[in-house]
Amino acid sequence: MDLAGKVALITGASSGIGATLAERFAAAGATVGICARRADRLADVRSRCLAHAPRSRSWVCDLADPDQVERLAAEALGAFGRVDVLVNNAGIPKRRHVLALDAATVETVLQVNFLAPARLTLALVPQMVERGDGLVVSVSSVAATLSSPGEAAYAASKAALSVFTEVTAVDLWNTGVRTLVVYPGVVDTELFDVPDNDPFTAPVTPVTVDELADAVMGAIAADARELYLPAFFKDLAAGKAADVPRFLEGSAAFVRQQGAGG
Repeated sequence: MDLAGKVALITGASSGIGATLAERFAAAGATVGICARRADRLADVRSRCLAHAPRSRSWVCDLADPDQVERLAAEALGAFGRVDVLVNNAGIPKRRHVLALDAATVETVLQVNFLAPARLTLALVPQMVERGDGLVVSVSSVAATLSSPGEAAYAASKAALSVFTEVTAVDLWNTGVRTLVVYPGVVDTELFDVPDNDPFTAPVTPVTVDELADAVMGAIAADARELYLPAFFKDLAAGKAADVPRFLEGSAAFVRQQGAGG
């Protein structure tokens, strides 16, 4: 897809991946609508987008609140007249051992990481179908396919987002509306430093936000359906699918080794 002249709505755009994609979209000629909870940082991102896209807008929105999600979709359509590209980027981690999880935490993670994107997709896809053109980009995680230890709620929410987006692709296959699922590994963002989470200790070299943004922009231009970054995670996911019991056993052994100090 060529983004020039398109209208895009990007969630979680006050920092990190969302902020960088918003600026990249604007520089590519798209009018950008952005949302996040932090008004001051959101305003900074919008100001940078305005240099390229003078009609860009921002909304302070808490995706944990379904009413605010519905209002965001309606206000974006009211402001722009249409939304051509939806980028479901916002997410929260909540890294906790399953014995330390509670139902309320699981529900909150599902609301932000899956139910809010699903609501936005359902609200915005019909008008894409009417025009015969559109794109839904869902930023998932390798945790969705690799069942990362200590991330039961997060991994489940991202798996739900991935499958929902893939089924959306199948259901809308001949309508002109496309989808892209992005599976990042560890990205150098504040997601891994959020308070009230278990520390992230896996020995993985993070990719930069700019590296991920480059890859996403390339995937959009190529009309790709999925993107793994780093690319080797796709091979790991295929290996897991080929022998799930062995993969789970290996993951458990790795966790034990980490607990023993390596």
